[in-house]
Amino acid sequence: MSKAKKTYSRITTKTLQEMKANGEKISMLTAYDYTLGMLVDQAGIDVILVGDSASNVMAGHETTLPITLDQMIYHASSVVTGVKRALVVVDLPFGTYQADSKEALRSAIRIMKESGAHAVKLEGGVEVKESIERILRAGIPVMGHLGLTPQSIYKFGSYTVRAKEEQEAKQLLEEVKMLETIGCFGVVLEKIPATLAGQAAKSISIPVIGIGAGPEVDGQVLVLHDMLGMNKEFSPRFLRRYLDLDQLLIKAISQYSSDVKSLNFPNKDEQY
Repeated sequence: MSKAKKTYSRITTKTLQEMKANGEKISMLTAYDYTLGMLVDQAGIDVILVGDSASNVMAGHETTLPITLDQMIYHASSVVTGVKRALVVVDLPFGTYQADSKEALRSAIRIMKESGAHAVKLEGGVEVKESIERILRAGIPVMGHLGLTPQSIYKFGSYTVRAKEEQEAKQLLEEVKMLETIGCFGVVLEKIPATLAGQAAKSISIPVIGIGAGPEVDGQVLVLHDMLGMNKEFSPRFLRRYLDLDQLLIKAISQYSSDVKSLNFPNKDEQY
């Protein structure tokens, strides 16, 4: 069982290493704007991910591929403004790091300078090793991402569980260790067998954050809109909804509309 052993006034990459060493689980959620970023931070979440999932939940795209670097910087800068405690990590969007390590560094530098974020995250293993190393040499913290990598959805062809076969599982374990060796401060493992995820977490000293990867990792991440019940179309097995916010919002907005039309709003106390 995870127990909080220390109070942290500010979460850093070093803090996350300490939390893993102390057996304290790490909480991570997405946010994409000032208001929700502030609320997530006030709730005590350790890491806020400004994810390229903004492409889905904010812009309505089918995949994460369309979102641009400028859009990610906009969302990240909005979140950072409202955060006082959490570590803010920003996804490098598709097309900004895969082809050229120099372009990857330029993209990461823009995110750090223009948003004020604390770290970047990018998907992939050995194929993006050069990009990760170049970013790290510039002093920018990097979080890796293995398993199901949504930016490669057209390569995989589906969002099914990854690394079920022995060869792919072996490769994942090798790449987890590689990410630690080259200097990443943490790794997200998405939608892989729980036993494999636990094995990966035990094999390295940096934190492993899971999404659909079982309980034996060092922390968990979910998309905020999914766990609040604002996105009912997305319903994977690993998702736990903590609120049906969609119905609460619809009810409140519908009541407002009704009050306006019936002249109930504004009343005498709501005017000058």
